[in-house]
Amino acid sequence: MTAFTTDGQPSAEQARAALTELRGVVAKAVVGQEETVTGLVVALLCRGHVLLEGVPGVAKTLLVRTVSAALSLDHKRVQFTPDLMPGDVTGSQVYDARSTAFEFHEGPVFTNLLLADEINRTPPKTQAALLEAMEERQVTVAGRPMGLPDPFMVAATQNPVEYEGTYPLPEAQLDRFLLKLMVPLPQRDNEVDMLTRHAAGFDPADLAAAGVHPVAGAAELRAARQAVQAVQVAPQVLGYIVDICRATRQSPSLQLGASPRGATALLRTGRAWAWLSGRDYVSPDDVKALAKATLRHRIAMRPEAELEGATTDGILDGVLASVPVPR
Repeated sequence: MTAFTTDGQPSAEQARAALTELRGVVAKAVVGQEETVTGLVVALLCRGHVLLEGVPGVAKTLLVRTVSAALSLDHKRVQFTPDLMPGDVTGSQVYDARSTAFEFHEGPVFTNLLLADEINRTPPKTQAALLEAMEERQVTVAGRPMGLPDPFMVAATQNPVEYEGTYPLPEAQLDRFLLKLMVPLPQRDNEVDMLTRHAAGFDPADLAAAGVHPVAGAAELRAARQAVQAVQVAPQVLGYIVDICRATRQSPSLQLGASPRGATALLRTGRAWAWLSGRDYVSPDDVKALAKATLRHRIAMRPEAELEGATTDGILDGVLASVPVPR
């Protein structure tokens, strides 16, 4: 029997079951990206934003569209280009000759799930306009703030190739993203499965025909967020989170370690992961599970470490191995 609270809202158990079912529904359209889907759900639970990195053709756009369809959320996509202006994202004032007044036309940022495709291909001025909306969850027009819908999440993509003519996000702006998720190339079995579906007539433009249907909505997300806030964190685990972030600042391979904002982000993601796993407390394993996705974009390697072939994930593996785990 479906459990509801006394006010008719979905219970925490129902919300968790729906979000767990989400992965299976998304898999009907996107093959082999379960970890990325989980990361998007964690970000929604934490009211955070996600940076998706992967080579072209790994279904980053399809993934975001499918998640929004499975969650009954409105979504919009913006292709970021060098000539994109801030008003093209946030909206702009347009003069109406009939009313002799300016009217505000909402931009694509007024949605639940915004796909910012190739965010590093647009100039810093437009990037800053989007990042302001991400942080403040509002757009200021003629001195008047206009709130964005809730839930609201930005899933920004960037390709790890073709850097010519791009505008890389500075570290201070990368820090605004809760998670950086790597979207890998599929395994051979998954790629065969993908081609089999296309050969059978799968149409990425018709998700309903593929069996994608809503399994949750804004009410379930609200219930889930409240439940995540109630997840307990022991002082030893709080200390463990701080020790991990401090260790990144002391690593000889890094010129920039995780800031205190990184520590609070790791606390939030650890809580969401623990709740999704069916527990009301955060364990050190929950922290370790989300550490790389939460911190990989908040650190910067020294040039000599890059020349030696080091990677941010490899350095974070070393940091996690060096920090004592509380018992």
